[in-house]
Amino acid sequence: MPLVQHSDLPTFARLREHGHEVLSLDRAMHQDIRELHIGFLNMMPDAALEATERQFIRLVGGCNRIAQFFVYPFSLPGLARGDEALEYIQRYYSRFEDLQETGLDALIITGANVTNPALETEAFWEPLMGVIRWAQENVASTLCSCLATHAVLKHFHGIERQPLAEKCWGIYSHRITQPAHPLMREINTRFDVPHSRFNDISRASLESQNLSVLVESEEGGVHMAVSPDQFRIVYLQGHPEYDTNSLLKEYKREVLRFLNGELPAAPPHPEHYFPEKAARLAELFVKASEGSLSANRPIEDFLETEIAPELANTWGDTAKAIIANWLGLVYQLTNLDRRKQYMEGVNPDNPLNLGAPTDFTGA
Repeated sequence: MPLVQHSDLPTFARLREHGHEVLSLDRAMHQDIRELHIGFLNMMPDAALEATERQFIRLVGGCNRIAQFFVYPFSLPGLARGDEALEYIQRYYSRFEDLQETGLDALIITGANVTNPALETEAFWEPLMGVIRWAQENVASTLCSCLATHAVLKHFHGIERQPLAEKCWGIYSHRITQPAHPLMREINTRFDVPHSRFNDISRASLESQNLSVLVESEEGGVHMAVSPDQFRIVYLQGHPEYDTNSLLKEYKREVLRFLNGELPAAPPHPEHYFPEKAARLAELFVKASEGSLSANRPIEDFLETEIAPELANTWGDTAKAIIANWLGLVYQLTNLDRRKQYMEGVNPDNPLNLGAPTDFTGA
């Protein structure tokens, strides 16, 4: 499914430079292939705005080649932004009001930084709820990531996320719990997923509200679940979109916070992420940096350059396969008129025309 460069968004050019297939608008318009129009609500803070944008758009464009993809990034009022990010959004992003008018086939919503214990007190809460309420009636399926998952589950099901005793941070092994579910077809029954979060929603909480858990980890908890209708909302707690070095960059940020006196101790390593050599290099970096600060010398920044080559990506292919399944189902169900949610005859309360959730275990 090649992406279509329908705007001047810099991510398209960067992805093409790295070998990803991105069609020009002229070429796309002359191909007799149906396109899919996907909204991308990017709520990430300024420092991660463009990186998250690239990660998700790459994931969409790399999943398979059934259709052309038009991806429309947009953001929300109520999110703290600097002038540079605001200018970027103004220049390259769509307006939600315009997307409502033209319609979307699918929607992806990212996580966000929060400043209040209660999500509903965040300034972006009402604008976000407006988007998700519209999507429930107008979009074939919405994929929620991380904080978006927690917010939408609270809104629709009253499920409160629970603080973890320690941050869930690392690469965790997962198993598919319902292998016969259409979203899980031809997916490895065991695979890794990155996680990075301080809060959790458990299997018991989800199942108490008739949501189906599709992917779970003994250490990392639930990764993937779906709404009671099995398709209109897909919930992710992990980060399948992450680059190989995403957790490394996060670790480096936390180390620098420690060196700046913002943290009382150096951060632990992300679990199951650093191989032995990388772990030694990380410890060396912390000690060397502390020594440099004590001697009033500049810090020698070798953390990323030395460790990145030691890291392995054990989740990317599976992430693409799951997104391919998701978009393949959207392709089959959405209306040719993207202002309508589904094609004629599709039941919004059971769009996949499935039996009871217990039928998906494959037993």
